[in-house]
Amino acid sequence: MPAPRRTRPTVVIVGAGASGTLVALHLARTAGGRSTAVDVVLVDPADRWGRGPSFGTTDDQHLLNVPAAGMSVLPQDPAHFVAWRTRENPENGSDPGAFARRREFARYLDETLTDTYQGPPGDFASLTHLRTRAVALRRTTSGMVVATADGRELDADAVVVATGLPAAGHAWAPEALTDSAFFVPDPWAPGALDVVRRDRSGPGDVLLVGTGLTAVDVALSLTDAGNREDRVVRAISRNGRFPRRHATELKLAAIPDVSDWGDDLPSILDAAARHLATVRRDSGDWRPGADGLRFQVSTLWDRLSESDKLAFATEHAGAWNVLRHRMAPSSAALVAGLRDTGRLVLDAGSVLGAEPLPRGGLRVRVATGDDSQTSYDVGWVVNCTGPRADIRTLGDPFLDDLLRPRGGAALAEVATAGMGVRTRNGRLVDTEGRTDAPVWTLGALRRGELWESTAVPEIRSQALAVATSVLDTVAPQPRRLADGRLVSGHHPAARPRDPLGLPLSTTAEAAAAYNAGLERLMRLQDDVEVPLREAVAHDPDFALGHATLALLGHEAGADADVQASLEAAQRAVVTRGDERERSLVDVVAHRVRDVRHKGARALMNHLATHPRDILAVSAAVPTIAFSGVTDVQQEAWDLVEGLAPAYGDHWWYISLLAFTRQDQGRFEEAGLLAESALSCEPSSGHAVHALTHVMYETGQHESGRVWLDHWVAESGRSASHRAHFSWHAALHELALGDTEAVRQRYYSQLAPPTVTGVRALIDSGSLLWRWRMTTSEAAPPVQPVLDAVDVDLVERPQTPFVALHAAITLAGADEHARLAALARHCRSSSEPAVRTVVATVCDALLAAGEERWADAVALLDDVLPVLVQVGGSAAQREVVEETLLYCLVAVGAAERAGALLDARLERRPSPLDQRRRGDLSVTVG
Repeated sequence: MPAPRRTRPTVVIVGAGASGTLVALHLARTAGGRSTAVDVVLVDPADRWGRGPSFGTTDDQHLLNVPAAGMSVLPQDPAHFVAWRTRENPENGSDPGAFARRREFARYLDETLTDTYQGPPGDFASLTHLRTRAVALRRTTSGMVVATADGRELDADAVVVATGLPAAGHAWAPEALTDSAFFVPDPWAPGALDVVRRDRSGPGDVLLVGTGLTAVDVALSLTDAGNREDRVVRAISRNGRFPRRHATELKLAAIPDVSDWGDDLPSILDAAARHLATVRRDSGDWRPGADGLRFQVSTLWDRLSESDKLAFATEHAGAWNVLRHRMAPSSAALVAGLRDTGRLVLDAGSVLGAEPLPRGGLRVRVATGDDSQTSYDVGWVVNCTGPRADIRTLGDPFLDDLLRPRGGAALAEVATAGMGVRTRNGRLVDTEGRTDAPVWTLGALRRGELWESTAVPEIRSQALAVATSVLDTVAPQPRRLADGRLVSGHHPAARPRDPLGLPLSTTAEAAAAYNAGLERLMRLQDDVEVPLREAVAHDPDFALGHATLALLGHEAGADADVQASLEAAQRAVVTRGDERERSLVDVVAHRVRDVRHKGARALMNHLATHPRDILAVSAAVPTIAFSGVTDVQQEAWDLVEGLAPAYGDHWWYISLLAFTRQDQGRFEEAGLLAESALSCEPSSGHAVHALTHVMYETGQHESGRVWLDHWVAESGRSASHRAHFSWHAALHELALGDTEAVRQRYYSQLAPPTVTGVRALIDSGSLLWRWRMTTSEAAPPVQPVLDAVDVDLVERPQTPFVALHAAITLAGADEHARLAALARHCRSSSEPAVRTVVATVCDALLAAGEERWADAVALLDDVLPVLVQVGGSAAQREVVEETLLYCLVAVGAAERAGALLDARLERRPSPLDQRRRGDLSVTVG
């Protein structure tokens, strides 16, 4: 009798350690988000999922080697693990820089997976754990069959190989050592170290072969209170180096731009050394450079030839691992203490041979670095050299079966030196170069093609990508247009799509150019209009291409004929355009014609139906570019929050969410989100913008300036709005009291003609006024800034935010008559925030310019509580508070000015504010 037909797709995951657990987690979450049913089967003899060798330890001294902030299982929620720890331990669990116990992370994995399948996603996904071992895999006409050690055959629509790190390798060990009962080949095997800890006979010393993180953990386990007090642990390796330690405080990764690093090993190594040296010189620490390099390793690895990859693995990997895989600070302190007392000794050497001692233990002969030999009498030798590199030598039945040719081809082909298998985005490539078998892998089995592929930050992203790809294959969604209707007459799959999958009514060539422009817009890079013009040149009837040019020209100052582009879009969309495209052209028309409130309603309606429309979201969410759909903060926040289901963990959306979080004052979460986005896309200008605000609002002025300058010079070399990033760096320098640095930055990066137009008002003009308000040193003249701005932009601004900065720039230039005229213009505006808030700021600035300090203070007191209505960030609006402080001092209200400074200093450190507070204390005294 044939087996009953499965009504739901089944995904079998071989391995239930961290990798398998994460895939199961994301299969359920993704299936739930799609309302797609799936059955998941975990095959692993372990009692619980989420353990494996990495997290199966029960020793509380064994810590993660990544801070808690980097260990979330959800890329779109980088604070997830920190939040879980906080709930578990409200007093001590909330530190994002803490290095948690590994067994604690295992429990987090276990509980998160359990909760997921018991929660709403579990309505669409079931989870079964079979406590057995997979031994073989074969393909059938309908999918795959996984054979297990207990004789079962599991039918699967897809298989994920998540076997994790291979067992420890000890090919280095001579036969006399491997045959000895006093040799521990795998310290992570259950109970492997228990007998060593209990042993009170024979020599008490222990020799560890290998000096990486495994050796650190084993040394701590063998020297704690449960061991012999006379025990000395000696660790040896060829380089004789322990891993470096993590910094005591979290620092942002300095991600390099590797586009010009070459494609051969010597060139890449030289460039990497220069990068590390530059970061160390600028920041005083090499660690941010190493952390940033980690995000580019797979890109660099892919450029290397096979011979270069082998050379790196055999000659340079040790040096990289010392920098990359670091100890937690507390572990480093324990190691230092043990070495100081002589209980832990570190040497360079390699094992030559071994012989048994009469009373138990071993005499081990070791070659030292100076071509001489020595010997050690030890009770035990523990192998700490790490997992075997070549999967062909593991003797694992399941992996051997993957590599076994059948009918001329094997399901998998080994990657470099057997360090895993070849894949195409995680899907196995067979020995004939095909990817048609529904088999995926992740983690350690991708080391050969990625090199960095064993840490949770890499594996969690791979797990989500694998889960998405698997579901796309076994339970594909209907391909629909953005309005939810299939196109009559042709299948929508025939049309090209934008970066978020929305169809485009144009040719493939025009779509490729258009998408290049959208991707530059998503990263906040310059010259967005160049590929857009190329797109409409390929297809003059491409409505979205013309509409995008019109919008960018109108709101972002792009080089485009706004009116001509809009008219071309309106003509084209009538004859060739779906509902989404017609709706977007209508939105652009409203905004270009300055029909502000109609345009806002049209844009919000458009987003309600088409939330994945990149251009529409960019126009709606005010970060740097565009004027935004609303100047009311809460509405903007609600808009971004509401987009979450449409974007999931996409780096661009995470970048926008990070900016929203900092706007809400949730700086820790904002920083984690921004770092998560940058790990996926180092050129994300939105994420960088969010981080710059986080560092300013939390008083990280020196590190913020250094990091921002590094990003602009590296990943941000093509960034648009460089003036705004320069403004942020200048704010850090101003807060540090380094006005000479501010002066140099202004003349090199912010002074006209380098900066013109609206950016000159918002960045250059406001910086000079703030300089005047906060220091006694003469600022550069403001008049050149006004001369670099169109008169209409200054005297008849259309938005509250631009009007505010026009007023500030006019005040800085002492243009009192023009400032009074601007005040009259604002009072006649139909925009409430312009008519009330900005008009009042104009009056206050006029009063200050005429030294009517009391009037200025009264007006600024009235306006500060409602200043948020003009839009912009807290850092940008702060210039008005600086003006109030200046006026309070001028009117003699030193105590009130001191109270305002105290409140700011309580919120964030600032050498400038501290100095000003001290000056006020002297005045009051």
